[in-house]
Amino acid sequence: MIAPTIVPIFTLLFGLAFGSFLNVCIARLPWHRSIVHPPSHCPGCKTPIRSRDNIPLLSYLILRGRCRACRTPISWRYPAVELANALLWLACLLQFGLTLQGVGMAVLCFLLLGLAVMDAETLRLPDAFTLPGIALGLAWTAVTAPTGSRLATVLHAALWSFAATVLLLAIALGYRAVRGRSGLGIGDAKLLAMLAAWLGPASALLILFLGVVMAAIYGFVLLVSRRANATTRIPLGAFLSLAALYAIFAGPDTIHWYLHLFL
Repeated sequence: MIAPTIVPIFTLLFGLAFGSFLNVCIARLPWHRSIVHPPSHCPGCKTPIRSRDNIPLLSYLILRGRCRACRTPISWRYPAVELANALLWLACLLQFGLTLQGVGMAVLCFLLLGLAVMDAETLRLPDAFTLPGIALGLAWTAVTAPTGSRLATVLHAALWSFAATVLLLAIALGYRAVRGRSGLGIGDAKLLAMLAAWLGPASALLILFLGVVMAAIYGFVLLVSRRANATTRIPLGAFLSLAALYAIFAGPDTIHWYLHLFL
């Protein structure tokens, strides 16, 4: 019999390992570079990173955040992403248990964390994450649906995913018609479609609302602090991803609370 403490420990370790892989995706996918070749290397001196210097979180602490060869500072983003992914996976375990739902939500957290950081850093939401994310969401819906209604459930999820895409594209086209410039990227529409496929229409609407509110507050703070102007681009996808992480753990309770106000 597996000791109760072993599962959380292995969850954290696997979360750190996949967080390390996520860092590779974040650094390369927005620029359409391979995640396989070349091997991980220092961005400063291009020296390949040795195995002993590639241990998630621990190597960063041992090296004090610098490359062993040239002493170029290593971005704090690397250990932060590794730790964040590990903690999110632990949260999935604690919330949903060692179940199919727990595994599915851990996969979604992995995707959302990567998309949030990529959009924050590059204002890009790569198809390499959003499109497989939509497919995985529909597949997860099929696997978790009741046996007798799987086809109907998947078609329903696909329909809402398409509707989410159309909604954001309509908003984007309307904004462009009024302002004469782009306000939303198609990547944001694909992200919302992915979220609708995974979490359903109610959670997708909650995520859209929370994401827009957070983005508006962020933009207001930038304007007040004079670090931006009216044309500064806001990474909406990052805020949608953060809102989705909230929805995974507290979305149903929030929706129930809101609906209860009118019942």
